[in-house]
Amino acid sequence: MIRIAAVGDVHVDKDVLGRYRPALEQLPGVADALLIAGDLTRHGTVDEASSFATEFGGLDVPVVVVLGNHDHQSDQQAEVAEVLADAGITVLEGTSVVLDLNGHKLGIAGAKGFGGGFAGACASAFGEREMKNFVGTTERVADQLGAALRAVECDALVALTHYAPVPETLAGEPLEIYPFLGSYLLGQAIDSAPTALALHGHAHAGSERGRTPGGVPVRNVAHPVIKQAYNVYQLLSDEADAGLVAA
Repeated sequence: MIRIAAVGDVHVDKDVLGRYRPALEQLPGVADALLIAGDLTRHGTVDEASSFATEFGGLDVPVVVVLGNHDHQSDQQAEVAEVLADAGITVLEGTSVVLDLNGHKLGIAGAKGFGGGFAGACASAFGEREMKNFVGTTERVADQLGAALRAVECDALVALTHYAPVPETLAGEPLEIYPFLGSYLLGQAIDSAPTALALHGHAHAGSERGRTPGGVPVRNVAHPVIKQAYNVYQLLSDEADAGLVAA
């Protein structure tokens, strides 16, 4: 069995230091790895990234993250990622990592993702260059995520994004902003590989549970949704569903 702790949208700055750490210190007893689904910071500054590294670094379990839209706000995303990497935190963007946990190989492929909407109400690459660029960004990111997922050789495979791959986990958000919260193309990428679990954040007023059209369990782990430092999900267990909350 592999136990995955997950959270997103923690929005760390110096004022948040110490808020999550007591629960994080308990991770070795309840989880084998920690995955964070973007929006690590408030404004994407190097100082905030350092605060995040202080709060979430130096744990006794591997920490794997993707960046979110807030982490791009100051156009310092490359520097933010470098600060995190220097703290021993793995940052994914169209890439993957394999962790050896409890005699099993956990594969994680991650990307921030982007918007565009969902089947029946989505943007298309038609018309103005600005719209083509918008949709093209989602297509590119989804292609990278799908390729990263399909390339991983592991016992259990997890997709980690910031933007949502399905509309079900957005329930509670205004319908008008669904196109800015995720894209069906991310769901297609997840379904292109034997993914066991998909985790995302971004939708603070959304719902926790959904599934891709291919049946992959999707969990919105945004902190305002799960309302705790992290949820824990089990893979390679005797339970029927990978999305069982243990903490």
